[in-house]
Amino acid sequence: MTLVDTRNDTTKLLLGCGVLAGPLYLVTGFAQAFTREGFELTEHPFSFLSLGEGGWVQIANFVLSGLLFLAMASGVRRAIKGQRGGTWGPILLAVFAVGMIGGGVFVADPAFGFPVGAPEGQPEVLSWHGMLHAVAFFAAFPALIASCFVFARRFSGKWSLYCVVTGVVSVAPMAFMGSEWGTVMLYGVAVVSWLWVSAVAAKLRAEV
Repeated sequence: MTLVDTRNDTTKLLLGCGVLAGPLYLVTGFAQAFTREGFELTEHPFSFLSLGEGGWVQIANFVLSGLLFLAMASGVRRAIKGQRGGTWGPILLAVFAVGMIGGGVFVADPAFGFPVGAPEGQPEVLSWHGMLHAVAFFAAFPALIASCFVFARRFSGKWSLYCVVTGVVSVAPMAFMGSEWGTVMLYGVAVVSWLWVSAVAAKLRAEV
């Protein structure tokens, strides 16, 4: 086996981490959403699954998925270094991945009646870990959206259009944050955008 073959195998392995990460995060999250007492998809984001008994599962989901996406970012850098999108694509994906890890390490504050017994509505004062959780989210999600448009320039044809549509759709919930539809739309965007990242990983892996 040549050095090039070894390098390509490593790159494919790293990109394969990204192929796995999106479905892993979504399946694990939704499996908990339908089984945790008091959890409502119309009211509670995935972040709340890190709270209460069994919260370690979602914490692990955040951290493991984030690490897999971080490995993917390294694979993307290896795969398209020196090409269009080869600088900002991996950087934005790495920011997204680190934000996911931070979202697991720093848990949200109990609110909106979850876990059972928590106060209704927003907490009056955010804890330090609640604030850092918010920082992680507002770093990760914009980075993910921006990466959509970076890869739209990297690809062409239907793939470029796919990237643009994903980016535009991902922005939509921002206008509805805090409304009764905001959380539901956020779940729809999570499915679209997390699977998009895994799809990009699969495409780049096929190109190596």
